[in-house]
Amino acid sequence: MDVFSKRKYLVIGLFSLTALIIVVRLFYIQVIDSSYKISAATNVLRREINYPARGVIYDRNGKLMVFNQAAYDVLITPREVKAFDTLAFCSIVGVAKEELINEIIKAKNFSRYKPSPIIKQLSSQTYAVLQEQLFKYPGFYIQARTLRQYPAKIAAHVLGYVGEVDQKAIDANKYYENGDYIGRSGIERAYENELRGVKGISYKMVDVHQMIKGSFEQGRLDTAAVIGKNLISTLNADLQGYGEQLLSGKVGSIVAIEPSTGEILVLASSPTFDPGLFVGRERGRNYAKLLNDPNKPMLNRAITSSYPPGSTFKIANALIGLKDGVLQTVRYSCNGPASTPIVCTHNHETPLGLISAIRESCNSFFWQAFRSEINHYSTPTEGLEAFRNSLLEMGIGRKIGGDLYAENSGNAPSVSYYDKIYGQGGWNSMTIRSLSIGQGELLVTPLQLSNMVSLIANRGYYIAPHLVRSIQEYDGTQDTLHYDKHTIDAGRDNYEMIVEGMEQVVESGTARVSAKIDSLIICGKTGTIQNPHGEAHSAFVAFAPKINPKIAIAVYIENGVWGARYAAPIASLIIEKYLKGRIASRRQHFEDAMINSNLISTMKLEGGD
Repeated sequence: MDVFSKRKYLVIGLFSLTALIIVVRLFYIQVIDSSYKISAATNVLRREINYPARGVIYDRNGKLMVFNQAAYDVLITPREVKAFDTLAFCSIVGVAKEELINEIIKAKNFSRYKPSPIIKQLSSQTYAVLQEQLFKYPGFYIQARTLRQYPAKIAAHVLGYVGEVDQKAIDANKYYENGDYIGRSGIERAYENELRGVKGISYKMVDVHQMIKGSFEQGRLDTAAVIGKNLISTLNADLQGYGEQLLSGKVGSIVAIEPSTGEILVLASSPTFDPGLFVGRERGRNYAKLLNDPNKPMLNRAITSSYPPGSTFKIANALIGLKDGVLQTVRYSCNGPASTPIVCTHNHETPLGLISAIRESCNSFFWQAFRSEINHYSTPTEGLEAFRNSLLEMGIGRKIGGDLYAENSGNAPSVSYYDKIYGQGGWNSMTIRSLSIGQGELLVTPLQLSNMVSLIANRGYYIAPHLVRSIQEYDGTQDTLHYDKHTIDAGRDNYEMIVEGMEQVVESGTARVSAKIDSLIICGKTGTIQNPHGEAHSAFVAFAPKINPKIAIAVYIENGVWGARYAAPIASLIIEKYLKGRIASRRQHFEDAMINSNLISTMKLEGGD
């Protein structure tokens, strides 16, 4: 009897132990190891990414420049795909059979177990039709996302575009997965982290027909998507559109800045393109066409092309001389076309001081000023080093450092550069005299020219030019951004001498016909830049009004003949439109001429360096 009693307790103990092991294992699988639970149920579970709406972009006045529109991608999990009617499927989604097969092969090569996008950016109409027929296509499902839309076809270079992420970006940042989108250029790239938001994830129960039956675990494992932050840009959308209209038919750029803040009002490059070309099913073909266009419409000439500044540089030359104390009272003679070693192309009084030299754009004066600036130091090496350091301080020959993606540094030639060419001690101010009038090896971007004139307008400081004023947080509050302020103390009176010379340029000098506006004092400087590949380039820099300036501008037109021919009228029209709201009837012919002129058909495009 005792033996049977002992056996009974042993059997009960074994069963109890087995039951306990099973309970513990189930608890571990179902509660602790959720990842195991999900992988074990992949045949009835679908992991869906909830893409957040990307932040929208406004102009400085609250005008919407970029917003979102619903679109849909078709994804497949290759191991779940069964034989299906490819022609019927292609008919619904509007793709060729060969294209579909190639995309499926790519998905299989990527992973047979993970979902991959094979058809991107379906319209809402196509999505509605496909959704009704999706049960016929096991392994296929639809992923919702948003695409960028543009109320006006402007500012393509500034806003940038969004494209599919590549493997390099995936490897660099674990946030991104195959099929995600990322900012590729412009503001979209510079502010990618703010605009993209945070992806959410949902786990759905689906039946054999791929129909959603509900959330897994009542959604306890799901995470919500967080929409991207909105950006308030510094651009004036209306002025930007007007600038692009004036540039039509030309190769060049406009950069207009609010001097007191460094906020960019206009950043236009021509030729340009419709930013909507990079949205939708044809974006790949459109990209290839733009990339192969000989006019280089994707090149942002305002910040990536660098050019000789020509006579617009005489402002910087003057500031350096005044800062060094060698130009305040000096007068230099000029013999016009007989001047040496640099010829002056203008007829004017002689000798002349700095203000008159700026007004008349006298080459001879600024060559002699440059020689004094270099010879002010013990050796040409020390003189050029000081000259170059002053340029760098102005933001010339280096990246200025705002928020512009792909900004070019230009070139302020160094001592080592000339030592390499001529040998140490083998050059002097005479050898590098072309720098004095903005030619030779000196290269600047239109952005740097606009920043240079902002420095003069502010009489001694500039704030790094930038495109975004503030970031709109999720609760609607705005986080105002702050940018570096650079001060160049050269004395208020010295700045006023340059300002006076620039005023006379427009009132009675080289821009008196093309840039003068009634009841508004504009301070400017023309530039005609030698070009070995064709007609000279046309440049003009200006700010207005003279007191408490509201706008500083640089316009650069390739093969524009001379500074007052195209650049000066375009700049003055932008100023007039911004400060007065309309173009006066007596200047309407300038507007008509600029809008209707076409230089592209008669020139060889070079596009800067």
